[in-house]
Amino acid sequence: MKRILVTGGAGFIGSHLCKRLVEEGNEVICADNLFTGTKRNIMKLLDYDNFEFLRHDITKELFVEVDQIYNLACPASPVHYQYDPIKTLKTSVVGAIHMLGLAKRVHGRILQASTSEVYGNPEVHPQPESYWGSVNPIGIRSCYDEGKRGAETLFFDYHRQHGVDIKVVRIFNTYGPNMDREDGRVVSNFIVQALKGQDITVYGDGNQTRSFCYVDDLVEGMYRMMNSEEGFPGPVNLGNPGEFTVKELAEKIICLTGSKSKIRYQPLPQDDPVRRKPVIELAERKLDWKPSVPLEEGLEKTIAYFSAELERTDGESRR
Repeated sequence: MKRILVTGGAGFIGSHLCKRLVEEGNEVICADNLFTGTKRNIMKLLDYDNFEFLRHDITKELFVEVDQIYNLACPASPVHYQYDPIKTLKTSVVGAIHMLGLAKRVHGRILQASTSEVYGNPEVHPQPESYWGSVNPIGIRSCYDEGKRGAETLFFDYHRQHGVDIKVVRIFNTYGPNMDREDGRVVSNFIVQALKGQDITVYGDGNQTRSFCYVDDLVEGMYRMMNSEEGFPGPVNLGNPGEFTVKELAEKIICLTGSKSKIRYQPLPQDDPVRRKPVIELAERKLDWKPSVPLEEGLEKTIAYFSAELERTDGESRR
């Protein structure tokens, strides 16, 4: 049994990770400022004696005694991270400094949830970990992209300079239950619009590609990376190498929901990546990991979640 801190633990991915760690018998501290996370995501975990929720913003120092730290805290969708771009950058950079300082003090291992956005709008396809990326440093997405790149720099500098035991994963597009329906990501957007019978909004011509990984597969990859051999800091790509166009995703969701929604095209936002697909050979070799949930199966589970959420909120509004 380990004592584990999960920052951003009430968020989409963090809540699934907390559930996995708690059910394994670990003592888990979930730290979240609830900007994008919600207590609803972790409500069932509050019944466990080995789970503790702490409302905390990692731009402030935190003093706890733990063996491992999963650093997930940061708004991850454009709608959220562009709301307060300065705070987003601070969360990535200042938050990383505070969490790395904590790991240094307690001699614990720390995992950074980085992102495929460090590759920017890639000129290399698919993207291996060796690719340095193509990122606009002054665009509207830069607060997130460059913040995550800066956090990776800090992780490796703390590792080299202070011997901190680090692990870095680069997360590609992930979906599943506990997503925020207002987060503006393509999967949640398309599903909610389809369930409501609204037109589905596709930005650009719909030919830009994404690789979608179901959240259970991602959590398994993160868990394996955290508990991998010493001296292997990464970074490691975690994502599903199955590549789909955004238009194909919209059509698949319309089919699975039985919706009569039509596709409506809007201009592509600034710096939106044209292509996104991970090379996962390193994860396969070092972690014995690859995603196992097919897109259609994962979408069906996610559609069922959003359908129940819409029924719940509609019921509350009628009271």
